[in-house]
Amino acid sequence: MREYKTTDEYEWVKCRLLSFLDSAYFDNVLREKEHYENPSVELVAEDDGKIIGLIDVEYEIEKGTVCYSTNQLGGVIWHLAVLPEYRKSGVATMLLGEAINRVKSNGIKKLEAWTRDDKWVNDWYKNRGFIWKESYLHVYAEGSECDKIAKSTISKLFVCSSFNHYIGEDKETIKKSFKRVHECNLYELMLNY
Repeated sequence: MREYKTTDEYEWVKCRLLSFLDSAYFDNVLREKEHYENPSVELVAEDDGKIIGLIDVEYEIEKGTVCYSTNQLGGVIWHLAVLPEYRKSGVATMLLGEAINRVKSNGIKKLEAWTRDDKWVNDWYKNRGFIWKESYLHVYAEGSECDKIAKSTISKLFVCSSFNHYIGEDKETIKKSFKRVHECNLYELMLNY
């Protein structure tokens, strides 16, 4: 395990893409690695020179600049991925452990992580002490489903697909109204000192 280098970008993107392919984030494709406004811990795991896992944690130096919850200094896990053939070998846990050690040295008291409704991913967070806090829906609309959401104000321009957030209370109605809906869950881990 080591710190991410800018020369890793292509392999980082490839690892993230292949790791997300069999998850609810299968179409959340990035073409380049994100860069952060605040300090961050960016680590990769390697096997024989190949990036097999990654974690990016952006953390606060001022409350409320990164985290959803603003009661104390925290960090957000923006990316955590392990290639499918390396899963269940401790790579993600090792990356998380090292990221925790590094953010703790900067006074960070908690980590937040958002993830969709893949049971195996949610279970992974829970098994590492993360507590579910809340959720909202990611709603994908295609074709005629878009008519329920939006109408174009430009002549001859039609909305054919859209990605939407639903933060209301009637989640079941939304889930029944669209073919593809994901629960997006917020988890929080309080860091022990």
